[in-house]
Amino acid sequence: MDRAQFYSPQAGRQIEAPRHASARFTIGEVVKHRLFDFRGVVFDVDPVFANSEEWYEAIPEQMRPRKDQPFYHLLAENEESSYVAYVSQQNLMADTQGGPVDHPNVAQIFEQFRDGRYRLRRSMTH
Repeated sequence: MDRAQFYSPQAGRQIEAPRHASARFTIGEVVKHRLFDFRGVVFDVDPVFANSEEWYEAIPEQMRPRKDQPFYHLLAENEESSYVAYVSQQNLMADTQGGPVDHPNVAQIFEQFRDGRYRLRRSMTH
């Protein structure tokens, strides 16, 4: 299989990934965690795990997701706070609430919320 590499600041190293990966969710889509009570808007996608080994090892072994799947960067929220989350594809599902995410950084990355998703600011696109 053809492989590609990219640098991950979170991991502090080059990451090897398949040249083509299938992400289930897209930037601007609102999702929720399958196991934990939080939801968020996707603002970036890694084709495979691209965080530090320390971060990965901190997850209880019986709950650790596979590394060979897309991982999503979320502007996340729960009842108590807003934060940035890094979540595997296997642990996410579409959010059926359909409402906007109340995260203080949403307006920096996205323009508007319509039809259950956010539109990326033009200044953030390539």
